[in-house]
Amino acid sequence: MRYLFIIQGEGRGHLTQAMTMERLLHEAGHEVVGMLVGKSPARVLPQFFKDGVSAPVEQFESVNFVASSDNRKPDYAKTGLYNLMNLSAYLPSMVFIIKRIKTLRPDVIVNFYDVLGTNAYNLSLTDAPMVCLGHQFLFKHGGFKFPTFGYEGHVALNMFTDMISLRAARILALSFRNMPPDGKIHVVPPLLRPEVRTVRQPEPVEGGSAPIHGYLLNAGFAHDVREWHSRHPEVPLSFFWDRPDEYVDETLSFHSLDDKAFLEGLAGCRAYASTAGFESVCEAMYLGKPLLMVPSHIEQKCNAFDATNYGRPLDGSRTDGPRPACTSDHFDLDLLTEFAANQYEPDPDFRPWVDSADRIFLEELTSF
Repeated sequence: MRYLFIIQGEGRGHLTQAMTMERLLHEAGHEVVGMLVGKSPARVLPQFFKDGVSAPVEQFESVNFVASSDNRKPDYAKTGLYNLMNLSAYLPSMVFIIKRIKTLRPDVIVNFYDVLGTNAYNLSLTDAPMVCLGHQFLFKHGGFKFPTFGYEGHVALNMFTDMISLRAARILALSFRNMPPDGKIHVVPPLLRPEVRTVRQPEPVEGGSAPIHGYLLNAGFAHDVREWHSRHPEVPLSFFWDRPDEYVDETLSFHSLDDKAFLEGLAGCRAYASTAGFESVCEAMYLGKPLLMVPSHIEQKCNAFDATNYGRPLDGSRTDGPRPACTSDHFDLDLLTEFAANQYEPDPDFRPWVDSADRIFLEELTSF
């Protein structure tokens, strides 16, 4: 079968999922005929993605978040205004996607949570089914419960998610845990790269001198890291972000995204701090790393709630169970080190769930 991928370009999660899915389909004898990736003025398509896929990669102007003035979280007013002002740029993007669909004639289109991809798909009048993939679709599952106090913005998030899945033949909701299907929504494991499952983890360093590893989706959080480093200069810190490399001193460095270096750092770290993106959270959980989640928008708040309540009923009826993660509104590395030393508890069922992904995804993607 022939597959076409349409990929939202925000963050690294959708990109690594696409890389993994392409490899899985190729090994099963299928072909990925193209990858259409949304782009943003604020982000550059990482070289690891360009080097890591074999299908032709083309980019289009896409709907994007605009960061707040402190570059820590999206500014929803600015985001709305920016995207309204750029509507004229999105029409050519949809025309471009429609032309690629008609030229490449895929048997199946896989949409990695891109709204322009859905609009173009619906206007293309193609007979090929569309499969939508993302952790966000889990929030529409009847078995997923938001916190009892709710989250500002979750209604808008679900409306946006509905727009993306419009006319989808199947919806694949990435999840920390197995759940039964709910209509078109099929719950699937995290789609982690094979390298994550086979990476060699170094022996623990005596004296606890292994570094704290991290990923900053929004560079404004670097202030928290620098401030903590000024009080604990003896602790090695290695963080990745969407900017050029910056070596502050012998124990603090910021690195541009490189998937091989990122994974090596994650495998060798003592704990991991992240802005709560689903993919890297799952990678840290799979490798057994204590985890601090710092959500910067509604989707990541849901990720953090789900991960910190992993193994517990979401109605709060039971408080025991695994504790793979803690959460904060800033990069509180004191909280992370205390959690790693005294409260962290991995879940034994998570790795088997992830390891079932190849079989489950092939069944979901080829049964049309």
